[in-house]
Amino acid sequence: MIYSRSAEYAIRSFVYLARIPDGKFAMARHIAEEEKIPAHFLAKILQELARKGLLRSNKGPSGGFSLRVPASQIKLLDLVEALDGQALAESLNHGPWILDSWKDLHSRIMDYLECNTIADGAKAVEHKKAVEQKKFAAEKSKRSRRASNKKS
Repeated sequence: MIYSRSAEYAIRSFVYLARIPDGKFAMARHIAEEEKIPAHFLAKILQELARKGLLRSNKGPSGGFSLRVPASQIKLLDLVEALDGQALAESLNHGPWILDSWKDLHSRIMDYLECNTIADGAKAVEHKKAVEQKKFAAEKSKRSRRASNKKS
């Protein structure tokens, strides 16, 4: 395992939060539903990250969670380390990373987590959704043309 399930869920949740309008809050259960994450588990993760200062939390009917700092300033590695500590960085000295062939992979993973931000993840999600929408529209148009040709 590269990093914990908690860290994975945190990254997915932060990408979700980066995509909501500024000043708005998202409830943990809504994030969990959209991201297909167990709600009770996610609530604990988000509460921990709020205590660590990475999230803003607000109680009440319009409450929930929001990013405390801009998504462009939150590195993926920040979230992994907030939840897993230094385990990933320290893992280079034991486990499969001891093999020389794996050290390069470990280095690339660390570089990726260090260089990519939550904003990068949010942009990638938006791009993927746009591509999927175009593909769906093209397929729908193609089916429509086929149906028109069959009627002729």
